[in-house]
Amino acid sequence: MASLSVKPGQRFTLPDWQNNSLLISANAEQQRYNSHHIRQEGRALRNETGNQARWDEHNSQTCLKDRITSVDRWRQALAKCLADTDLEIDALTKVKEAAENALQAKNLCLDVAIECLTFRESRRDIDVVRDPVEEELLREVKVIEKTKKELQQRVDDAFKQLCLLKEARQQLSCDHRHKVETLELDRQCVSFNPTSSNISFKVNPTRIPDGTTALHEWELNSQCNKERAEAEMRASVDLRGAITLSIAQTNNELDAQRIATEFALRKRMRDMEGALSELRWQEQNTLEEIAEMEEEIRQLEEDIRKRTLDLKVAHTRLETRTYRPHLDLCRDQAQYGLTDEVQQLEGTIRALQQKRTESQDALDALYRQLHRIQTDIGYKTNSLQLDKKCMDTRRKLVIPVEKFDPEVDAVNRTRNLPRNSQLEL
Repeated sequence: MASLSVKPGQRFTLPDWQNNSLLISANAEQQRYNSHHIRQEGRALRNETGNQARWDEHNSQTCLKDRITSVDRWRQALAKCLADTDLEIDALTKVKEAAENALQAKNLCLDVAIECLTFRESRRDIDVVRDPVEEELLREVKVIEKTKKELQQRVDDAFKQLCLLKEARQQLSCDHRHKVETLELDRQCVSFNPTSSNISFKVNPTRIPDGTTALHEWELNSQCNKERAEAEMRASVDLRGAITLSIAQTNNELDAQRIATEFALRKRMRDMEGALSELRWQEQNTLEEIAEMEEEIRQLEEDIRKRTLDLKVAHTRLETRTYRPHLDLCRDQAQYGLTDEVQQLEGTIRALQQKRTESQDALDALYRQLHRIQTDIGYKTNSLQLDKKCMDTRRKLVIPVEKFDPEVDAVNRTRNLPRNSQLEL
């Protein structure tokens, strides 16, 4: 006879069942309340932090823009002062060269006066007298020596002032370069946004870097550099005026040796033009070699990129094959081939990288050589321009030398100069 089976286990009462349902409902309501409260707090926090972040970002942008304006204003002031300093250096250099030329011209005047006195020492017997001519020649020697001493002092003062100007210019140039770099960095900071590709976390970004200065020190440094350059320029202007006055006071001492000086200047200009032609040829060849070397470096980098991709493929294949199951994980020919390929690719990449390093070193050496060539071209071009200016200036002071061919006395080894060949201020 069949019997009713009863599932063993604990039996709950109906009140227990009802209490359990009520408990579940109460817990659910409590959890929903807690969740709603947390959501409201999260929404408020998101709104607060979002507004704070937007305000902080706006404030940072405003500070950066204000800083850019301040730095750019100083950059413009320094650039103008730097340009004025360059102009003053050029002007003082030209005045110094003019003083040196005037000093050199006085040497010929002194040589002529001493030579005349030497010739007069050959007089014999009663003709050896102290006449007015000898007195005037002796007075002329004293005047020329005094003039030479004054001009030499002016040249020394100009050289010292040029050193001071160049030192001030160096500080201005360094400060200006720092301002330009700072502007570039700050403008780059302004351009950053959450979608920028080059943003990342940094290690201890709020640290104070070594060498950090206070804002007033930064502004005081630029102000001091500017004021020093302006003071040196004022001193240079005064010195140029004094040198120009000294040259103007001694210009009437120049003589006919000016013709020989012009011949020397013309020869120097021809030599300079020949040297410039050779340097420009070297510059062109160096530029062509630089272009070829840069193309070679690009090809090497492209090959390195391709071999790197091949190495990634080989690495991936080797790594993938490590997941073969059980006995299939064997060192077969494919495994050996992939291993050899990885080793070969690594060696190839190292060789290519080494060759790229050597090529880059050679390219750097070419650029340094090109810089030296271009610097030398600048020096020679400047010297050629100065020589041309000297020639143009000298043509204003004397009669046209193209119409004058001095005759040389074979006995006395002197030139018979025209009597009306007078110097003009």
